[in-house]
Amino acid sequence: MTINFRNIDYLQTGNEVQKNIYRLLHDYQIVDCLKGYDPIVVGTIPIDIDVSGSDVDIILYVQDFDVLEKMLCLNFSRHAHFQLQRAESNVIVCSFSIEEQLFEIYATDKATENQNGYLHMLKEYEIIQLRGEEFVEKVRQLKRSGIKTEPAFCRLLEIKGDPYTELLLYNHVDNLMSYD
Repeated sequence: MTINFRNIDYLQTGNEVQKNIYRLLHDYQIVDCLKGYDPIVVGTIPIDIDVSGSDVDIILYVQDFDVLEKMLCLNFSRHAHFQLQRAESNVIVCSFSIEEQLFEIYATDKATENQNGYLHMLKEYEIIQLRGEEFVEKVRQLKRSGIKTEPAFCRLLEIKGDPYTELLLYNHVDNLMSYD
C-alpha cells in the first residue's frame, strides 16, 4: 500500500494513535501554523512502529530562521514542556506537549523531502511492507528496550556500520532472503 506522507490526511483513517495525532494537529492548529514551511510528519507514528512515549516528529524547510523562531514561540510556548533551541546556525529544534503527547519540530534549510528524517521513514516503510507484522513487532520490541529506530532496523537486517547512513543504502530487494 502506498501512502502520500506529504499529506497528513492518511492519519485520520489510521490506528488510534494516528487518528489522535491527526486530531491534535488540527484542533491545536499546528498544521495551519506550519503550512508555510513545507511540513512533513515523519518518524515512527506515520508508519505504525511507534511505542508508548513516541513523539510526533515534524520536519520543516526554512529560509528565515529568525522569523520561524518567533512564530514557534508565539504559537507553541503556551504548551507544556516548551523548548526551542538553535542547534546550529541552520537548525531549529522545538518541542512541546499537548494532551500529554510530545511534539518535536526540526527545521533546517534543506528541503523536507531531502531531509534524513523523511528519507529514513520512507526506507523503513518500504522494508516493513516487505517484511510484515512479525518484523514490525521485533522492531517495536527493540525500541521498547531503548534502541532507536534506525539501529533497531539495522540490527534485525544485520546491517553493519553507521545505522543512519547504512539504512539509506540498504537494498531490501537484494537482501529479502537474508532476514530470518
